[in-house]
This record gives sequence, structure tokens and C-alpha cells, in this order.
Amino acid sequence: MAIAAGLVPLAGPALALTTAQAEALIDNLVADINAVINSGKNEAAMYVEFERIFQTYADVPIIAQSALGIAARSASAAQMRAFTVAFQGYISRKYGKRFREFIGGRLEVKGAKAIKSFHEVKTTAYLQGEAPFEVTFLVSDKSGRDLFFNMFIEGVNMLASERTEIGAMLDRNHGDIDALTRDLRTAG
Repeated sequence: MAIAAGLVPLAGPALALTTAQAEALIDNLVADINAVINSGKNEAAMYVEFERIFQTYADVPIIAQSALGIAARSASAAQMRAFTVAFQGYISRKYGKRFREFIGGRLEVKGAKAIKSFHEVKTTAYLQGEAPFEVTFLVSDKSGRDLFFNMFIEGVNMLASERTEIGAMLDRNHGDIDALTRDLRTAG
């Protein structure tokens, strides 16, 4: 998983995030996710909540930039802002659908450890009728706040998966970032 840290260009001075702070962030994230999945809200309301959670706990600009890959270098500031907002909604819907599978289940934080310039926080997902599985969050403070910048669900790397998915969508749009952004507003 240390290789995953190289996937995201983290910028800014380190603020000495502690393992306890990283674990506390994910404890709060997990509490919010558990509250939403067990709230009884309809799907649309849950997606709104998942977007709020993603915006609160994730380093959305860094994740969006990483997902866009090399195309982010040629994007204007306005294009990156629009892409980031659209990407935030897309990720919230996409992973919100995945977290809907957790209804009646729960996530539990199992521990955290420092790895180079970030922290890895392991959680276990308990779903009804399924074997428990691991969800791991990578947390950093490099952007000025304690936020997660990557997630692994059953070992599947969110950043790598999204970079592939966004790259394919960009290819379908002939490299047009504005067209990709429009597609993201309804995808997920």
C-alpha cells in the first residue's frame, strides 16, 4: 500500500498528523457512514449525505486531480474547479451505491499506523450474510487538514480504479475535459 502514496502528488508542509488523529478522523467518518446507511433514508437522500461525507472527510481536490491524471496539467483553473465539483458528485453516487450494500451492517475501525508521510487506517466491514472484509483509508494532512486521500475496499485501490475509469471516459470524449465534466454530472 505504500506504493499507493506515490499515486497522489501531495503538496504542502506536513503538519505532523499523528496516528491517533488519523484514527479519530476515520472513526468520525465511519460513524457518519454508519448513521447514513442505517438511517432508513431513500436512495437520493443517502447520496446527498454521502456527498457531504465525502466533502467533509476526503481531500477531494487531490483525489480529483489524481483521477484526471496527466490531463489535469492542461486543464485551466476553471476546468479543474468544474471537474472537481462534478467528480465529487460522481464519486458520492458511485461509492454511495457501494455503501448502500452495508445497510443493516457496520464499519468498525481496527487500528492505524504511520507509513512514511501518511497514515493507514484499517476498518472492517460487517455486512449481513457476508464474511467481514477490510476497508482501508489512507490519511494525510499535507493539504492543511486531516483528510483521507485514498481508500481500498477489499484491496481494490480507489485512486487507481478511478484514474482508469476517468481516463476511459476522457478518451470517449476525445480528450475534452469539459465534455468529461458534463458526463460526470450524471454518471456514477
